[in-house]
Amino acid sequence: MKVDYCLTGQLDDRELVVAVEAHGFDGAWMPELTHDPFPILAIAATRTTTIELGTAITVAFARNPMTMAVLGNDLQTYSSGRFLLGIGSQVKQHITRRFSMPWSAPADRMREYLQAVRAIWRCWETGERLQFSGEFYSHTLMTPYFNPGPNPFGNPALILASVGPRMTRVAGELADGLFVHAFTTERYVREVTLPALREGRVAADKDDSLSGFEVCGSPMIVTGADDEQMANAEAAIRSQIAFYASTPTYRPLLQLHGWADIGEELTAMSKNGQWAKMGQLVNDDMLDAFAIVAKPADVASRIHQRFGDVFTRTSFLAPYGLPDHFWAPITAELQTL
Repeated sequence: MKVDYCLTGQLDDRELVVAVEAHGFDGAWMPELTHDPFPILAIAATRTTTIELGTAITVAFARNPMTMAVLGNDLQTYSSGRFLLGIGSQVKQHITRRFSMPWSAPADRMREYLQAVRAIWRCWETGERLQFSGEFYSHTLMTPYFNPGPNPFGNPALILASVGPRMTRVAGELADGLFVHAFTTERYVREVTLPALREGRVAADKDDSLSGFEVCGSPMIVTGADDEQMANAEAAIRSQIAFYASTPTYRPLLQLHGWADIGEELTAMSKNGQWAKMGQLVNDDMLDAFAIVAKPADVASRIHQRFGDVFTRTSFLAPYGLPDHFWAPITAELQTL
């Protein structure tokens, strides 16, 4: 299993990624938060040599397919073939109110979006005429002046983030990999995510065994070197679970486990600004289902036990301030399992 590092989304990540590579991580993922991830990763690509670099995620619907195709192609070149283009849909409010872009039928729109990006790359690679016309996007002009030609390192891998089964089927059909949301459980992965992923693969006449397909996980981890650190980690992860569970979009996952009423209560609390108290509603069963709770020596084996036959690469969601060197032995062990 490859082990990746989740960067902070800040400008300093262009330096941090050098240390991350030295610590032995296989990949580094840059979120799109307060800064555009592409220029930061472009700088990071010039300061590293082996680590894979990717966006996790960049917002697809904030950009048109041509813009995304150019960015992905350029980062693949800057990194000498080490770039992973991780994209996601975001939610309606951000697309329409923050980016002032259209929103409709997100799974159908994403299917066409990926088709359009691949059509543009194919045009550059083979010289065939660009002739993509769909319901949401149309790209029918590519003159030599704007054609970069074939990328010497090939196209970057397209990794699609999803939660629900419809978007997951799109990932299986058209992407090279899937981001499994951190807010998930082993049961949901096995009963909902994997079947939908295989349906998408079959629809595209691909191998439903997922051979060669990246499945990227980011499980929440509760760990620490002593009781105080464990308690701090547990409190942080309970709050993280509560934050995700308050989002109505994720309600089907809670319904699968019989926790829909807790989700509704958390939604109400979030609307009333009761963020500090929300973690108290996350009971021990929820904590154990959504997070790996283990001493440091047992974290790697617990991740492997739960997801070892599913994830091809993983990172750690641990928002409670442990130093990077804390994860080095866990990373090394996971890489051998």
